[in-house]
Amino acid sequence: MKHPALLLAALFPAWAPLLSAGAAHAAEDPPPTPPPAQVRALAGCWKGEGTVMGKPVAIALAARPVAGEAMFLVEADSAAKADAADVYAAHLLFGGRKTKAAEPAGIVGLWADSFGGDGASMGAGQVTANGFEVSYPYGEAAFVNRWVQAGEHLSWSIVMRGAGGKEHGFAAYELNMVECPKG
Repeated sequence: MKHPALLLAALFPAWAPLLSAGAAHAAEDPPPTPPPAQVRALAGCWKGEGTVMGKPVAIALAARPVAGEAMFLVEADSAAKADAADVYAAHLLFGGRKTKAAEPAGIVGLWADSFGGDGASMGAGQVTANGFEVSYPYGEAAFVNRWVQAGEHLSWSIVMRGAGGKEHGFAAYELNMVECPKG
């Protein structure tokens, strides 16, 4: 429904002045900056393997536009190869950010995972020559996610960058596009 405020105003006439003011404000808002093409190119399903802190894992991604295509969601599920009960899940939400004319397209990111609210982080990044990267702060460090896609192949690496700028490998994945499950 394009105008839920109108439906609510019809159902709750006392709210009409408040709802119509909100609808008028929404109509005046500029359109959102969409996620960059490098992010949207991930649409679909991916499977592969990699390592997390040296531990071999199998990983699957499902990626799609959400929120009226103003945002882009990547759902990641992985399991350790040595112990199928050792699982992890993350939801990565990406959006576009306005930048100055000479700057690369900007990205805002939200990392939420199976560690719960204490593990969630807001990140920021930009497109690169061959993909994009988003950095998520955690305490004194940041986890920098680098995404590089070449056709139906995707490389995703995560490094931990300390306060001094030194980077240490955290995770690396190599994935291939696959058909998404039905349903």
